Amino acid sequence: MAETTAHVQPVDVHGKPYNRTIMVALILVATFAGVLMQTSLGTAIPTLMDAFDINLATAQQATTWFLLANGIMIPVSAYLTSRVPTKWLYLTAFVLLWSGMAITAFTPEEHGMWNMFLVGRVLAAAGVGISMPLMQVVMVNIFPAEQRGAAMGLSGLVVGMAPAIGPTLSGWILHQDHTILGLTLSNSWRTIFYVPMAVLGVVILLGFFLLKDVLETHDVKLDVISLIYSIIGFGSFLLGFTNVGSDGWGDMKNVILPIVIGLIFIAIFVVRQLHLDQPFLNVRVFMNKQFTITTLAVMMAMMAMMGVEMMLPTYLQNVHGLSALDSGLVLLPGALMMGIMSPIAGMAYDKVGARRLALVGFSLLAAGTVPFIFLTAETPTHYITALYAARMFGVAMVMMPLTASAMSALPPKEANHATASNNTARQLASAVVVALLTSVTQNIINNNKPADALRDANPLKFGQQMIDASMDGFQVSFFIGFLFAAAGLIIAFFLRKGKIIEEDATEVASKED
Repeated sequence: MAETTAHVQPVDVHGKPYNRTIMVALILVATFAGVLMQTSLGTAIPTLMDAFDINLATAQQATTWFLLANGIMIPVSAYLTSRVPTKWLYLTAFVLLWSGMAITAFTPEEHGMWNMFLVGRVLAAAGVGISMPLMQVVMVNIFPAEQRGAAMGLSGLVVGMAPAIGPTLSGWILHQDHTILGLTLSNSWRTIFYVPMAVLGVVILLGFFLLKDVLETHDVKLDVISLIYSIIGFGSFLLGFTNVGSDGWGDMKNVILPIVIGLIFIAIFVVRQLHLDQPFLNVRVFMNKQFTITTLAVMMAMMAMMGVEMMLPTYLQNVHGLSALDSGLVLLPGALMMGIMSPIAGMAYDKVGARRLALVGFSLLAAGTVPFIFLTAETPTHYITALYAARMFGVAMVMMPLTASAMSALPPKEANHATASNNTARQLASAVVVALLTSVTQNIINNNKPADALRDANPLKFGQQMIDASMDGFQVSFFIGFLFAAAGLIIAFFLRKGKIIEEDATEVASKED
């Protein structure tokens, strides 16, 4: 590992000094552009439904397929981090991300071309699936233990703020046409991809000179069987949940069977890892009690956040009739709150540890979610803005301290496997909750919407009943989001008191508070 302290010039694995600040800045900017893709289409869902002539469940595939591919790649990242030099692994990930964005941005607006759109999303997700966990491994290794909370707080600007600000940014982009190099873009949803593509292109060029190899690599043999089990297991499991929105829970072929197959192969994968001297993904990290509890808490936080974040823009546009820009602006204060609080929460972790912050954060998150259950078509948007900001304050208090705690529960040499395991769990949680809530909302709307005959007989009554059906679906989804926040609060009581420091990480964290 490169030698690093607060006052000594950091050096890479080749013994050459490098500028840590500039390298971290490049990593943060590029990974931010990638993670932004996770939720940036949330506000654009109604626009995509019109452009490609698809329904809500199909349009949500833009998010669920992204999460699916992302979830498949993250376990692979542990092997790649150990095998491929940091600089070239980052550049490969960024090129994958840029290529995926380009394919998606240039997809023709035709119903039959939706699969091309999804191919681009999958490629971009593969890039993010490598770069995001790699970022956290780098942070753990290049910063000393006493600065790790603050460093993870910076990464919180990516992991937390990027998904939060995505809907607002896309809403602003969709509000008006944009002119690039003298060309007016009438299909402004494409600019959602053009902007991060431009930023990422600059980072790739600078990366050839400023990114350095800061992680030790080893001649680790690729266990192809584990790779196959991983792809089939995580891919099939996530695919089943991805199909829930369009096919429903009763579909044996497209939903239940893939989920069951996925669970079987994941179990086989785990058993194999426990018997390998050099596992593809070291699942033994879950034998550390604090790492496991912290990872569960992170999953609950992610599901509670995504549970409202992915449904709220659609509610604001379909029920309140807001434009994409206005619905994005409603969420902007919450996104800014996330960005402001993530570094502060990271520094607070360095002083008080994760337990206190998690208890406060989950309490705020749960309390801030309850009012969403009772939203109506007449609820003022400024009230929604305040509630959403309170929720994001709670998420910020939870997310980065828990992530830093999880990483500190294990020695730095296991950081790549710990990060991959933690992020895999988080992405599985994200994919499951998006698919779950989309399907719940869509099914409730379908079961409660008025008959088509009423549209011609009484258009006003038809419109009102459609809004009522939509509200029923959204309210149930928000209630499920509250349940995840409440579960996270319960789990937080089992976290260790104080900060877990590197000396503790060599012990099995089985001590009671």
